[in-house]
Amino acid sequence: MYRRATAGVRSASTTLTRLSSSSLASAPAASSSAPSASVLNQTSRSRSFSSALRSYRVCSASTRWSHGGSWRSPASLRAQARVSAPVMERLERRYASMASEHAYKDLLTSLPKPGGGEYGKYYSLPALNDPRIDKLPYSVRILLESAIRNCDNYQVTKDDVEKILDWENTSTKQVEIAFKPARVILQDFTGVPALVDLASMRDAVKNLGSDPNKINPLVPVDLVVDHSVQVDFARSEDAAQKNMELEFKRNKERFAFLKWGSTAFQNMLVVPPGSGIVHQVNLEYLGRVVFNSGGFLYPDSVVGTDSHTTMIDGLGVAGWGVGGIEAEAAMLGQPMSMVLPGVVGFKLDGKLKEGVTATDLVLTVTQILRKHGVVGKFVEFYGEGMSELSLADRATIANMSPEYGATMGFFPVDHVTLEYLKLTGRSDETVSMIESYLRANNMFVDYNEPQQERAYTSYLQLDLGHVEPCISGPKRPHDRVPLKDMKADWHACLDNPVGFKGFAVPKEKQGEVVKFSYDGQPAEIKHGSVVIAAITSCTNTSNPSVMIGAALVAKKAFDLGLKVKPWVKTSLAPGSRVVEKYLDRSGLREDLNKQGFQIVGYGCTTCIGNSGDLDKSVAAAIEGTDIIPAAVLSGNRNFEGRVHPQTRANYLASPPLVVAYALAGTVDIDFETEPLGTGKDGKNVFLRDIWPSNEEVAKVVQYSVLPSMFKSSYETITEGNPLWNELSAPGSTLYSWDSNSTYIHEPPYFKNMTADPPGPREVKDAYCLLNFGDSVTTDHISPAGNIQKTSPAAKFLMDRGVSQTDFNSYGSRRGNDEVMARGTFANIRLVNKLLKGEVGPKTVHVPTGEKLSVFDAASRYMNAGQDTVILAGAEYGSGSSRDWAAKGPLLLGVKAVISKSFERIHRSNLAGMGIIPLCFKAGEDADTLGLTGHERYTVHLPTKVSDIKPGQDVTVTTDTGKSFVCTLRFDTEVELAYYDHGGILPYVIRSLSAK
Repeated sequence: MYRRATAGVRSASTTLTRLSSSSLASAPAASSSAPSASVLNQTSRSRSFSSALRSYRVCSASTRWSHGGSWRSPASLRAQARVSAPVMERLERRYASMASEHAYKDLLTSLPKPGGGEYGKYYSLPALNDPRIDKLPYSVRILLESAIRNCDNYQVTKDDVEKILDWENTSTKQVEIAFKPARVILQDFTGVPALVDLASMRDAVKNLGSDPNKINPLVPVDLVVDHSVQVDFARSEDAAQKNMELEFKRNKERFAFLKWGSTAFQNMLVVPPGSGIVHQVNLEYLGRVVFNSGGFLYPDSVVGTDSHTTMIDGLGVAGWGVGGIEAEAAMLGQPMSMVLPGVVGFKLDGKLKEGVTATDLVLTVTQILRKHGVVGKFVEFYGEGMSELSLADRATIANMSPEYGATMGFFPVDHVTLEYLKLTGRSDETVSMIESYLRANNMFVDYNEPQQERAYTSYLQLDLGHVEPCISGPKRPHDRVPLKDMKADWHACLDNPVGFKGFAVPKEKQGEVVKFSYDGQPAEIKHGSVVIAAITSCTNTSNPSVMIGAALVAKKAFDLGLKVKPWVKTSLAPGSRVVEKYLDRSGLREDLNKQGFQIVGYGCTTCIGNSGDLDKSVAAAIEGTDIIPAAVLSGNRNFEGRVHPQTRANYLASPPLVVAYALAGTVDIDFETEPLGTGKDGKNVFLRDIWPSNEEVAKVVQYSVLPSMFKSSYETITEGNPLWNELSAPGSTLYSWDSNSTYIHEPPYFKNMTADPPGPREVKDAYCLLNFGDSVTTDHISPAGNIQKTSPAAKFLMDRGVSQTDFNSYGSRRGNDEVMARGTFANIRLVNKLLKGEVGPKTVHVPTGEKLSVFDAASRYMNAGQDTVILAGAEYGSGSSRDWAAKGPLLLGVKAVISKSFERIHRSNLAGMGIIPLCFKAGEDADTLGLTGHERYTVHLPTKVSDIKPGQDVTVTTDTGKSFVCTLRFDTEVELAYYDHGGILPYVIRSLSAK
């Protein structure tokens, strides 16, 4: 395997030819996947290949919108899908021999249309005549089809196919397979650094004497700009427009960079700001389910640089989050090396009770799966209860896969899926093609037919009728609290020691009240007072039932005389323009407006920390006190310090409950026994008085949500808006770096890079930069949220003339490594054992004992030529798949991370950046070994990469005489190859530059 992984560096012409040829199999037009020379005669082969090449040239046009029929003319989009002539020439030269080499050419089968003719050809799983396929989970069948289609016995081998076929046995053995996704999806926070890396890689390839245009996506890439809008303005009809204007003012430079990338890089679509949230747009529009590319059919699959890419699993499309570096390699034709996962079968029975929402269900599922343990696994849902869940309900569950730790939560395609495709504007012909293909290839579930038992790694079951209303918090998404227990749980949190479920507020201070004046009126805040109430995030705004439910709660409350207190920062940020349309048609949007839930923009907003500032009077009332105010949001993340620096308690809830808590003004309430307030008739109003019935919600949804809304919203999605269209972008293929820019900066990763790999690096006498306990998340590691005025990043910006009002967020500055390195480990809630209980973004510089910011301490170590390591507990790096959580530590000089366990994506990202991931042996950690973090650490790795094996034991010694054994968490030979080259991107550069 190691020879296969590094062959590209040693044999350039073979690598480049095979890389381009085999990569095309994953692109919309098939190459090695297309009808082969040995199957078709020479004339038909030439005709089909010419057709495939034409399709590939316009792949973004001819297939990206194929699900929508006549929404867009393909010709109008050709400019966004150019393929360079050199690549096409190489593909054409290699096509005939590639096709004849295809190991599974005999499986190529025609898919007939019901009325005559054919949809195209496909690789048939039933034609294998292998009984093992029938027991495979549907999610594994997608991996199998991809391996068969892309099998060139070079990047993807027959051995990969056999491992997947034998999944029941191999999935327990941590075996490696190669996987090629059909496409890649990005959002702007992670997309900008990906483009920065690609632009820098072009420079590196040029410096090595090769053609920089070799750095170019070979699969369709969609980038949706959704992470930049902040809630600076709220509670006004023009809030959305004002927020967008400010968004463009702050992000003009990076938006222009994205616009440059949309033309400089081939096969890339950029969806402009103000269009929606990436995962909702993917679900409603970009998801193909089945590709039909030049008459060749295969399942849609996608990897994305956002962990919630998993939302598309609700549509039956296999998708999950990866690090930016992995996504970049996938764009460039590299197969993804992955451990063949176990699959947890989750059976759903029954039906949700009256008053229970999809959000309640997903919070319940999240808790169950987190307890069961599904990290690194697929979860596949099945059972009679599936028919009771709408596609939007399924997407909500799939969206939160990162919160329960799974690689994906998969819902196979069934009749519900097909109905959703029709609802969202996919043409009848496209839906018919999808159904025909999936049925023919044993990938469709028909619950009207007897079900064949499938094999799963483990089994879970949930009766939907047992789900009850709930929320999650105050600091983690899997800490579910039944609504009926919320008041008691809140008081327990006040009492408990500081932790995930505790604030340690002394009894005598739990009744503390801070009075202040808001807009000339008396106001007060106490523990649990709601200061932010946000209907936000694709997790829930993609679901018409909970959105209509929230609007009905707002209406009924207003009709009874209840209004949200004016100092509560309320907001509504839909994930697509469709939400606005159906709220308008229902007549309920005005009712949300009356309660302060005006639309503030079409993006992630509060869910990713873009909640904007609190009103100055509210912020001042909180500042300097021990009051614990609360935020309630319909998002998927509530880690401490994420939503807003001043909301120490953050709860995830359904949109209707967001409105309810905003009306109550506090989370310290028992909705069963305590009223929300007093109505205009002087009577108490309880939650039950304003909660709509399931039937009431369903009627409004049926009337209000129409296919025409999806068509009209998406047929113009690529046309942008006046602010976007006014942006100017250079037309060059190489980017002109501006050394004075604080947004876009050329990263240092490839500076002084040579053609020869550097090999393993010694980690000797390294100091401990940070010493962590359990559950350190990527929100603690990666720069996120606002840039604090006292932080190293703020000093860097101010030294360059940037005023505090123009700091913007870390997310908006992800294209500048100098800012991001200073923001790594800058979370104000960081708990570092070296600080002995003090919370904050600081550490101890061990040689001097000084307490410094993490960046300043790391700089001292690097300037002195001293290595550093990080000690950590369990689940290190849980959370989003943020590449900066690995890039940042690399820039801070971290050479290794030693933890009890890693979150899957973060471990992979560390490996991809050349940082050594090590795990303590079972039952051991820094505390049990007596490690304080004041020692110096030497990692005893072999000096030759050929002597290193995945998962081998590695001895670590300290200068205090301690010695312990760790497991090396390079999990595959390919990851070792990346380590040999200093990371995955240097590996790709050398592969493409070799002569």
